[in-house]
Amino acid sequence: MLEFAQPDLWPLTLDRVSLARGGRALLDAVSLTLTPGGVTALIGPNGAGKSLTLRLIAGLIAPDAGSVRWGARAAPAKGAVALVFQRPVLLRRSVAANLDHALSVAGVARRMRPARRAALLALGGLETLADRPARALSGGEAQRLALARALAAQPRLLLLDEPAASLDPAATAAIEALIARVAAQGTTVLLVSHDVGQARRLAGRVVFLHAGRVVEDAPADRALNHPQSPEARAYLAGRLLF
Repeated sequence: MLEFAQPDLWPLTLDRVSLARGGRALLDAVSLTLTPGGVTALIGPNGAGKSLTLRLIAGLIAPDAGSVRWGARAAPAKGAVALVFQRPVLLRRSVAANLDHALSVAGVARRMRPARRAALLALGGLETLADRPARALSGGEAQRLALARALAAQPRLLLLDEPAASLDPAATAAIEALIARVAAQGTTVLLVSHDVGQARRLAGRVVFLHAGRVVEDAPADRALNHPQSPEARAYLAGRLLF
């Protein structure tokens, strides 16, 4: 079993974060606080700002206004945050070599890598695929490898951008099982998803974004079954408000 690093930079706070491009507000005074543990689902229509929020947290882009803070710090420790994109880029090497590379980048001592690689393979259900070229994997297998690779540095927070998009039901179930295992072992997960059923199965908390604003933030049961905002009610009913 992997031993995930204990969180020491919480809470993660987005304080009135705004971002605009071409004169259009993409994020509008977004405030959000994450504490360690569990799965939070970030849902909403296309263009709501979900993926941008992940990129801001990961430090890939900076806000025009507002702040992102980890406890008293402006940035997390190295390796504290991992982001898995919807279409991850894998090295043109074997599954095992992809994990070895990630462990090296994470600063894991060479003598420790075989055991850590084995733990990551087991976590992702990839043991029988260790020698297979990454380019020969199915979509679901590649996404499980991307998730396992992201865990090489034992992040405190795992950011997932639609990790099961375009996957069949069996592959989706495998991804969801992996996310549940990761969360159970102590890594906090922030999950972007368009799949309300997935949010029901995985999340303890749901945050709705609409037009770059947080319109609902509540425990999953309340947010999905008794939403308070008209935007969230419309989204869950299959209608869009502009």
